[in-house]
Amino acid sequence: MPEDHSGDSFDYVIVGAGSAGCVLANRLSADPRNRIALIEAGPPDRHPWIHIPAGYFRTMFDPAVTWQFEAGPEPHMNGRMVSWPRGRVLGGSSSINGLLYVRGQRQDYDHWRQLGNAGWSFEDVLPFFRRAEDQERGADELHGADGPLGVSDVRWHGNTLLEAYITACVAEGIPRTDDFNGETQEGVGYYQLTNRGGRRCSSARGYLEPIKRRPNLRVITDALALGLVLDGNRVTGVRLATAAGEELVSAGREVLLASGAIGSPQILQLSGVGPGAVLRDAGVEVRHELAGVGESLQDHLQVRFIYDCNVSGASLNDIWHSKRRQLQSGLQYLLTRGGPLTIGAGVVGVFARSREGLEAPDIQFHVMPMAVERPGNNMYRFAGFTVSVCQLRPESRGTLRITSPDPRAKPGIIANYLAASEDRRVTVDGMKLMRRIAARAPFAGLVKREFAPGLDVVGDEALLEVARSTGTTVFHPTSTCRMGSDPKAVVDQRLRVRGLDGLRVVDASVMPALVSGNTNAPTIMIAEKASDMILADAKAGV
Repeated sequence: MPEDHSGDSFDYVIVGAGSAGCVLANRLSADPRNRIALIEAGPPDRHPWIHIPAGYFRTMFDPAVTWQFEAGPEPHMNGRMVSWPRGRVLGGSSSINGLLYVRGQRQDYDHWRQLGNAGWSFEDVLPFFRRAEDQERGADELHGADGPLGVSDVRWHGNTLLEAYITACVAEGIPRTDDFNGETQEGVGYYQLTNRGGRRCSSARGYLEPIKRRPNLRVITDALALGLVLDGNRVTGVRLATAAGEELVSAGREVLLASGAIGSPQILQLSGVGPGAVLRDAGVEVRHELAGVGESLQDHLQVRFIYDCNVSGASLNDIWHSKRRQLQSGLQYLLTRGGPLTIGAGVVGVFARSREGLEAPDIQFHVMPMAVERPGNNMYRFAGFTVSVCQLRPESRGTLRITSPDPRAKPGIIANYLAASEDRRVTVDGMKLMRRIAARAPFAGLVKREFAPGLDVVGDEALLEVARSTGTTVFHPTSTCRMGSDPKAVVDQRLRVRGLDGLRVVDASVMPALVSGNTNAPTIMIAEKASDMILADAKAGV
């Protein structure tokens, strides 16, 4: 019989066991006086490919462990729909992502503080990055070495194509670096991964697995949040759909929404919290008008360049199409936890400036010695090499809005990619930088052809059309419940939902603006900082 939680009462109910939720469960349950419920819509993280770093290639579009959302029709992308998979499993998207450990730039967090969010400058958040990190290189002023989140170097080196590309970048004037999370982000080098001992270190593995048997912690999987329970302006619990039917889980102190930039605003809107017109159009009673819920959405757009290379054995496409090489790679991973199965969604990275005079990089490249249309598809038959171009700080903002009172119905998402003229300019400039690097020795000598978009695509307008017709997400949605003090802000600087008691949002949706890089590490930092604020407020009786 399924376990019945309807009679249970907890101090804190955490909705979403992803990158942030597992952190909250760990830190809040460390005090045995706190009773914690951690609720996850998906299953436990038993899928074997979750724990093998390169397994993201198989899990990213697997509906057994993901929500298969879509954004669109995108008005500035030829009306296209863009796939937006998100994790639906313990660990959330940290269990299915590309594992890249990138914090963003110092300026990102200083900007958050300049927007009026006291306590969120880089100096404020650095201690929480350090507290989270188990850096295999050891601790220093910027890094921690005894945290729950394993951070390690790429365990696959010596690739001819990657080294040639790095050399070409240096020839273009981009300095070589060994730490994108150091004093400066700018440079070309190898990414670090959320990896420990050659295995993925999701938030579920790093934060939840070691403490899941604490008697004051209840982990509830396969439980869909139907909505929040409101008593006037106070949130008192969460309604769930489980195998046992509809259940109520009560929160004596707070409900903590940690369901991500899609799930958290969706749950708020389903509960009658959000823009009144949106809720009424969806057939939901307005319980608390809050104009910014689901607004201000941001995401990173990427445009891929694919090369057909003439180096045998240096591309993962060669391994994919060889049973012998597949077997060798599998054995190498089993015996040494090394080799190509330890890679993430980028092996080499580039952070560069699209033009002179910029204070910091505004372009990121993800570089992989492979070529495929998208993860989960068969690789091309040629020796492929892919570089994706991503603008780091887009100005365009989109929306997320429910269209039905049914919690199982997908929300309408418009990312609004390329709406801002600056986004279009930087994207095209990044594509031109990509081509200048590819034309440099020694990489140019290893390339047979630019497979996509192809050298017949010339001129800014043609490149922009490639971005419109082929660009896709880097899987970094944020800011749909953003922090601030203006009328469109959803949470305050302590992540409390404005106008409601007993409710916070703790995930990537609270970012005032998208960070300059991948979003997993910043989301974990947000949850680390939030846990301290929650405990401090409880002690103070706030």
